[in-house]
Amino acid sequence: MAGTISGMVVDRTGAIVVGARVRLTRENQTLEAVSDGDGRFSFADIAPGPFELTTSSEGFATNRYSGTLQSGQNCVVAPIALVVAAASTEVQVALSPTEVAEAEIKDEEKQRILGFVPNFYVTYDPAAAPLRPKQKFELAWKATIDPVNFGLNGVVAGIEQASDDFSGYGQGAQGYAKRYGAGYADLVTSTFIGGAVLPSLFKQDPRYFYKGTGTKKSRVFYAIAMSVICKGDNGHWQANYSAIMGGLAAGGLSNLYYPDTDRNGVAFAFENALIGIGTTAAANLLQEFVIRKLTPHAPSYAPVNPNGR
Repeated sequence: MAGTISGMVVDRTGAIVVGARVRLTRENQTLEAVSDGDGRFSFADIAPGPFELTTSSEGFATNRYSGTLQSGQNCVVAPIALVVAAASTEVQVALSPTEVAEAEIKDEEKQRILGFVPNFYVTYDPAAAPLRPKQKFELAWKATIDPVNFGLNGVVAGIEQASDDFSGYGQGAQGYAKRYGAGYADLVTSTFIGGAVLPSLFKQDPRYFYKGTGTKKSRVFYAIAMSVICKGDNGHWQANYSAIMGGLAAGGLSNLYYPDTDRNGVAFAFENALIGIGTTAAANLLQEFVIRKLTPHAPSYAPVNPNGR
């Protein structure tokens, strides 16, 4: 014999909840009711057997109640108390371009050929975030004070002294010190002017963007071209004014501390700039085909989207 199922919906304080949706589920039957102005609901002509009530209302957690209706029974369930749903807030945290660039710099400062020679001015991310001026100076500072660069500069100064290059410096400890100082001054001026000052003014990226894909011929042309072009902070390729003018400026400054016999005014500056472009092209070829293989734990990035930057 059929029976009825009824009840009341309240909150945890006992206050009635109007408009709560109550779903009755039993075997292959599903019925719905809405609590009235008194918080009450009712289902009539229900066949006996097990049933489940699922009660929901906006702002409250869903409540489930199970019972069994006896033949001909008027089942009044205990008040269904709804509790307030826990607030769920989804927070998406996205790094700013400056923070992304800072993280990339930290990776680049760990890049060392054979595990010890600094290789900071290359990025293996084809879509690397542009550097802020402060970050360009940070990278230049890290490169110029790296202990390995001090040591390499000392080796070069020793070779120059052994072959009596820049003979105006003389020999002995004094001659070696002058060669060492001149070499280090070249490093500092070229790194800061070409890698920080001018890139900040012209809004250009001083790093080499590793290609790593395509035919060998395309990679060769890319590496050579990167000696005179660069990526701007806007993501577009452009003439590398920073490196070219930086080479000229560094060459001009070197006239202040190289021996008189090795100075040649403007010609010397242009000669140094051209040598610098050729040296950069050779270094880029090594970056493209050799150096990454010699760099332990070089970071890997997903290929750039063809429609992206």
